[in-house]
Amino acid sequence: MKKLFVIANWMQGTGLSGGDRIFIELVKRWQLKLNITLFLSKEGSMICQHQELENINQKIWASDLMTRWGYFADILYRTTNSITKAFSVKTLPEDIVFSSSDFWPDSFPALILKWRNPKIVWIAGFYLFAPKPWKKNSPYRGKNFVTGLFYWLGQQPNYHLTRKFADIVFVTSEPDVDKFTTHIRSKDRVIVVRGGVDTISAKKYLNSHDVIPPEKKTYDACFVGRFHYQKGVLELIKIWKTVCQKIPQAHLVMIGSGPLDEEVKNLIKKLDLLKNINIKGFLDGPEKFEIFKQSRVVVHPAIFDSGGMAAAEAMAWGLPGVSFDLKALKTYYPKGMLKTSCFDTDEFAKNILRLLLSPSQYRDLSLEALQLTHEEWEWDHRAKEIYAQITA
Repeated sequence: MKKLFVIANWMQGTGLSGGDRIFIELVKRWQLKLNITLFLSKEGSMICQHQELENINQKIWASDLMTRWGYFADILYRTTNSITKAFSVKTLPEDIVFSSSDFWPDSFPALILKWRNPKIVWIAGFYLFAPKPWKKNSPYRGKNFVTGLFYWLGQQPNYHLTRKFADIVFVTSEPDVDKFTTHIRSKDRVIVVRGGVDTISAKKYLNSHDVIPPEKKTYDACFVGRFHYQKGVLELIKIWKTVCQKIPQAHLVMIGSGPLDEEVKNLIKKLDLLKNINIKGFLDGPEKFEIFKQSRVVVHPAIFDSGGMAAAEAMAWGLPGVSFDLKALKTYYPKGMLKTSCFDTDEFAKNILRLLLSPSQYRDLSLEALQLTHEEWEWDHRAKEIYAQITA
């Protein structure tokens, strides 16, 4: 049985990034086909134990020792530690090494293993290109420019090394395929993973007699994702203020956490929306599904994204979506979601109101959302497809 080494040393906190979700769901479904070892951070090990991966061999490569000292100290510590540990890993030809993200603590040790044994298969997860912080619509303009600049600069060597040495690259949307296609790597070795959703729980609910009619649901809209500039969470709060001018009792629920926790809470208070916005923090599994059952619309206001699975999770429960018309989302969500001109917050609010106030349009888009997610996003199907591609 082939061995698969997954490097996910940059997992932090208690939440899951899109890349974390991808490797976890794939590993769940590949564990009977491959001999899998996970190289994780301390936080990552705890997360995986809650994600039904406790029976898979795990090795902790880094603790949360340096987290308190800030981003740069933490990433340097984890990178140095994981590179050192990589020299003790023994691999055989045709073993597979999967770096779950392009961040240094995940990609650099994978690169070391590839250099030590060129016959292994290196699968590099590269899901989001850092935006240039000087661009007009960059989430890192203004006071976050320095952070954005270091993020962009730090990704440049990673991109070129991945492009040159990785055998297979996982991306999340079609526009990124050409960026990794070279004379030594054909397009079929750049795999659009996209992601998947749990449709089993949704199907059971939708086929039961307990389905809640839209007009009786608790929340008019829900958001799922990290509280980060890229996800448009601050824009969403301003959008919701506009929605409330038309529907004073409109209720938004936000699932997630992140570096903008305090800014989100402060803006909600400043705009007098404490009665209209409910923050739930990170939720997963049945707790998250209960929110979907009680929500009418899913909002995905990302201003910079490579795709995103969070909206699809909610759409599997029959929630139509609203997003900005980002290039990556054209292939991710060709239907089931109203697209808004980038980055017109007033139009975004109008699209939410269209769904809330037009039962026929709501019903049509809800059916589209169900069809899209249940036919194209089911995790078991996606995992089989991806496995066939990497072993071809």
